[in-house]
Amino acid sequence: MAQISLTFPDNSVREFDAGVSTLAVAKSIASSLAKKAVAGELNGTMVDIEQPLNQDGNFKIFTTDDVEGLQVLRNTAAFVLGAAIKKLHADVHFGEHQANDDGFYLDTDRAAGQIAISELPEIKKAMQKIISANQPIERQLVDKTELLETFKDDPYQESLVKAIDSVQIAVYQLGDYISFGDRALLKSMAPLKHFELLSVAGAYWQGKSSNPMLQRIYGTAFFKAADLEADLKRRAEIKERDHRTIGRDLDIFFVDPEVGAGLPYWMPNGATVRRIIERYIIDKEVANGYQHVYTPVLANLNLYKTSGHWAHYREDMFPPMDMGDGEFLELRPMNCPSHIQIYNHHNRSYRELPVRIAELGMMHRYEKSGALSGLQRVREMTLNDGHTFLAPNQIKDEFKSVLKMMMEVYDDFNITDYTFRLSYRDPANTEKYFDDDEMWNNAQSMLKSAMDDLGLDYYEAEGEAAFYGPKLDVQTKTALGGEETMSTIQLDFMMPEKFDLVYTGADGQEHRPVMMHRGIVGTMERFIAYLMEMYKGAFPTWLAPTQVEIIPVNLDLHSDYAKDIQKQMASKGLRVKLDLRNEKMGYKIREAQTQKIPYTLVVGDQELADQTVSVRRYGEKDAADEPLKEFIESTEADVANYSRVSSDAANSSIEKKLN
Repeated sequence: MAQISLTFPDNSVREFDAGVSTLAVAKSIASSLAKKAVAGELNGTMVDIEQPLNQDGNFKIFTTDDVEGLQVLRNTAAFVLGAAIKKLHADVHFGEHQANDDGFYLDTDRAAGQIAISELPEIKKAMQKIISANQPIERQLVDKTELLETFKDDPYQESLVKAIDSVQIAVYQLGDYISFGDRALLKSMAPLKHFELLSVAGAYWQGKSSNPMLQRIYGTAFFKAADLEADLKRRAEIKERDHRTIGRDLDIFFVDPEVGAGLPYWMPNGATVRRIIERYIIDKEVANGYQHVYTPVLANLNLYKTSGHWAHYREDMFPPMDMGDGEFLELRPMNCPSHIQIYNHHNRSYRELPVRIAELGMMHRYEKSGALSGLQRVREMTLNDGHTFLAPNQIKDEFKSVLKMMMEVYDDFNITDYTFRLSYRDPANTEKYFDDDEMWNNAQSMLKSAMDDLGLDYYEAEGEAAFYGPKLDVQTKTALGGEETMSTIQLDFMMPEKFDLVYTGADGQEHRPVMMHRGIVGTMERFIAYLMEMYKGAFPTWLAPTQVEIIPVNLDLHSDYAKDIQKQMASKGLRVKLDLRNEKMGYKIREAQTQKIPYTLVVGDQELADQTVSVRRYGEKDAADEPLKEFIESTEADVANYSRVSSDAANSSIEKKLN
């Protein structure tokens, strides 16, 4: 019999009879391995556990402990999902399916009406019935022409078959249900016990908005019940923290695709939060020597050609607007060229440096519809942007100053989980960066030297720099377990050259300044989304849209006292809401908790007589009586201290970390 040679991951080589299966190979190694094996991989292609192996090559065995093994389980779950739906709805058409790190999905289409989320329990029962029967899933190779005939009444499957460049195609069949594709499925359905159908959502056929909208059914599956339980808990936490859900429930923002996808509308609650943050950051920057400006959101296209954005960033910019007289205007994708114009408007002396310019600058990005997501990915955004023009010998001091300000801001917002990343150009792919090796070497060494002088821990990332210079990125952990760049400090030796920026030195000669880009909290949109998820919508008192809600026990007897409290607190700059609706008090209290208002005050006969308030803090079941004067003072202190326990300890820890 013919032999094949299999090379294992440890580089060992073994000979087997041609036609041997992955299961047989696993048994020849160890019975324990065979029990856990679910699939194999030959020369980079996944194979079923009983699929014959007929060629030499690199070989792996995947088990229930491997990520690839989990993918096999989820591919099988997607297959069974399709079989169950076909039993329930004979007229259904199927689009694409996929198994990934987050679970699996299957696209469906029904002329009689799309599958609703309310149908998922019924579909799950149908899947469980198929799994219990544990009939084998048959695999065979079918001629492409035969498969096209099979799917002639399903336009989506027919289209997918036509796109396959092969004469024979692998087909999986269970009863009357047929699926195809180059994937591995389980030998037995017995391991497919721990799964859940999660949700349904619209999905354009093959991701194109010009195509029909299909119904995508999402699910997940695990080999162990404990893993499924943990995953469902994680998903519940994600759902609870999802800023889009919070934004809807707390009336913070909305996006209407009919008006414009990726263009959020800020409701009064959201506008209040945003306004507080904007005022905070402007005051912080002004106190640190920045001059705030306003610059246009439109500029002549030539400005971005000079800056290099048109050459390097064109795919993310909106098309230019032809003004009809030879002028082309562009919605700005970046603020730096505008701030360069501010610097260049006057002759500058070394005595003025550093010149710090800042703006809450609106920018626009040409984002595809499929990439848009709530406030995190939008087409119009407002960046907390700043640019400093300085002499080379000022770089380290300025760098340390900006870092200290960043860390103070993080402390005020209670952001504690962050790391520093030095982003360099890719040394193996330098052609996509500004062509000046000396500039890159100097800039990268300056940033590294500054971080070393400060004694801060950091890691280095090649290939993460912008096209015009290296940078320090501050990476934060999101509440949903991801990572994103919160802040950036970037040295730029290129822009001053491109725009011929100069200052007069002490020697009376012209010198080239260094430009430092920096963003403290990124865009308002993404930052507020980050905070909403971090706080679960329960903003600290200083940020909360409504800080105090007052509920009179009896509208006739206690409204005047409630109004007096509101007037006193409003005069102190506190945001107070008075609930005079003709509703039950318990309902009002519950609603205030649902809206996550930091303080709910209930006032009745006793409070009126004693000039006190009954205070219920958000998240607490019990209320406590406090003198009105003391409550107002403590709330003012809460706001003034950014709702922290102690600012002194935090500031001293920042100093310690920086020195």
